[in-house]
Amino acid sequence: MMRRRPRNDVAMIRFLFRLLATLSLCVATILLVLDATRTIAASALEMMPLRNSLAATFPEQLAGIEAGLQDYPFAWDPIMVSVLALPGFVVFAVIALILYAAGHRTERRFALDS
Repeated sequence: MMRRRPRNDVAMIRFLFRLLATLSLCVATILLVLDATRTIAASALEMMPLRNSLAATFPEQLAGIEAGLQDYPFAWDPIMVSVLALPGFVVFAVIALILYAAGHRTERRFALDS
């Protein structure tokens, strides 16, 4: 029995999701190592919120995003403030999980008739 191959455009989108998931997981790993290093150096649990990481790396872009979302209080206050308060590695790990799930191809199982 031949398996149907997915169309090229679907396969490419799945590949793109998996690639973005891999890159997001790499960022999560880097942020986790930085937090672990700070924790060991301080001999206390130190986890940097995503807001601080973004402010140190991309200050102009973060200010632009904040200014743009201030016009939409339903998006800024309950959602973005909560996400930016989380540790960066958690946010990027969740993004990686969602992207991987979106790009995952389910295996079809066929029953063997006797």
